[in-house]
Amino acid sequence: MSYHAGSYDVIVVGAGHAGSEAALAAARMGCNTLMITINLDMVAFMPCNPSIGGPAKGHVVREVDALGGEMGRNIDKTFIQMRMLNTGKGPAVHALRAQADKFLYQHAMKETMEKEPNLTLRQGMVEELIVEDGKCVGVITKTGAEYRAKSVVVTTGTYLRGRVIMGELTYESGPNNQQPSVNLSHNLKEHGLELVRFKTGTPPRVHKDTIDFSQTEIQPGDEKVKFFSYETKESNNEQLPCWLTYTSVTTHDIINANLHRAPMYTGVIEGTGPRYCPSIEDKVVRFSDKQKHQIFLEPEGKNTSEYYVQGLSTSMPEDLQLQMLRSIPGLQNVEMMRNGYAIEYDAVVPTQLWPSLETKKIPGLFTAGQINGTSGYEEAAGQGVMAGINAARKAQDKEPIILDRSQGYIGVMIDDLVTKGTNEPYRLLTSRAEYRLLLRHDNADLRLTPIGHEIGLIPEDRYQRFLDKKEKIEQEILRLQKTSVSPNAINSLLESIGSTPLTDGSNLLTILRRPEVNYPHISSYFPSEVELDEDVMEQVEIQIKYAGYIEKQEIQVNRLQKMEKKKIPDNIKYEAIHSLSIEACQKLTKIRPISIGQASRISGVTPADISILLVYLEHYNRVTAAGG
Repeated sequence: MSYHAGSYDVIVVGAGHAGSEAALAAARMGCNTLMITINLDMVAFMPCNPSIGGPAKGHVVREVDALGGEMGRNIDKTFIQMRMLNTGKGPAVHALRAQADKFLYQHAMKETMEKEPNLTLRQGMVEELIVEDGKCVGVITKTGAEYRAKSVVVTTGTYLRGRVIMGELTYESGPNNQQPSVNLSHNLKEHGLELVRFKTGTPPRVHKDTIDFSQTEIQPGDEKVKFFSYETKESNNEQLPCWLTYTSVTTHDIINANLHRAPMYTGVIEGTGPRYCPSIEDKVVRFSDKQKHQIFLEPEGKNTSEYYVQGLSTSMPEDLQLQMLRSIPGLQNVEMMRNGYAIEYDAVVPTQLWPSLETKKIPGLFTAGQINGTSGYEEAAGQGVMAGINAARKAQDKEPIILDRSQGYIGVMIDDLVTKGTNEPYRLLTSRAEYRLLLRHDNADLRLTPIGHEIGLIPEDRYQRFLDKKEKIEQEILRLQKTSVSPNAINSLLESIGSTPLTDGSNLLTILRRPEVNYPHISSYFPSEVELDEDVMEQVEIQIKYAGYIEKQEIQVNRLQKMEKKKIPDNIKYEAIHSLSIEACQKLTKIRPISIGQASRISGVTPADISILLVYLEHYNRVTAAGG
């Protein structure tokens, strides 16, 4: 028997990285929010690698922060190492990566959530959706508690019908030996949602005192630390090093001699695994010409001896895992504290979602995170913040917020998922973003803070600081443009850095465009009258040096936005457009794109189909306007 346990504006099911962001966003937007999860000790838990960020992923964390989300602030509080990657390349691919103290990370996030005034945390296993008149209006737990809401966000991660696989051993489980969610998976199917089976994995953990670090290479953090959140200005966090080693020929021999015991090759694993994060057995088979693969030894926290063996994700039997570990330099005498394993789980086919992350079939029901076929904490957080925002706006009878591909990596990811779908766990890469020169790590605030403020997630004082920064950037660029210099005034500087001397007058902006000249060179000779923060100076230099490239991408974006502004009514019957190809008709009917821009990105829809659709829409809009 069920009983009425409470009514809310928004209910979030699951408390991983997607659920945490969704619940906080909804609550901070003024919605009375319930977050319900199987185990409250697992809020924002890191079942896999204890790190946040990296290429594309670090960009997403900055975007989450710029919108008013929590992941950036939380990792800034709890990191044990911070490194800026790709610094030898251009600013579009610079990426911040942090090692987290995984225990501090989850405790800090749980504390933040417990203190949020509009947010209630409950422990419970959600087993059913309440669907009335075709709309999702609540959930029912295993104990019969019935919670009602105006919108529901499901963020179940890898828990849906979770199955752990290790060699010949398989058993039903969520990550880290948590209870799996079985009945909710069946219930989603009963409501007509199509599910797919995916797989992910994790490596063993080993005891620090049994590692011979003298056989490995130290990987320290940056001396001068940068942060994920625009709000973080300083930190006293002690940094711990990571260590680099490699697999050996013996490691590869062990794997090759035992493929008959590898679930990946015996048919035990049914789910599709992530292409960009393969298991060690998959790497050894696919890249048989490679003599060794990188292995990073990463501390899991300040107050634990467990080390994460990054690069050795495996589902091999336990005895072979220990043999593999002990064949790696530095790990010859290592003790394994936890086994690696693979985990299979159900995911929703993401083409069933609108770009708002609301399901097309069941209004009021949103999904976010690994349930949508993605991999990674950062991808989950990016979807979580957007699902929370849009679930809140649904509860408030407001239009959804949809980021397009030119606004952020979050927009790229969601568009990829809902337009193209994915046949494997989706991972964000910088190469997925066609406007990556605009979607840099350094300018996420300039792109997204105004949206965060408009929807109520960026408070007024933070927004004023943002406007002040923006004005300082603009004023400094203008000053450099207006400041003329003679050869006598600048040539000694130019010669000292190996730059060609001037023969005629120029301005500082033109000089700063030279590759060998940087902003500190200019400011040391011609300082600004206003004190400028480091991130202002960085923006000034990037915007000036890359102005030509940025301008070209902005022209492309303007073309894209014209296509995005051409909306397609939801009630269009594509079968009535006789000139469309059969494939285009089928794909458009299935995806139901919201704009011509989205329609043009659907696989199988040709430019000719788009032209036909544009002509049809023009006629349709004329008839509709005339009241036909």
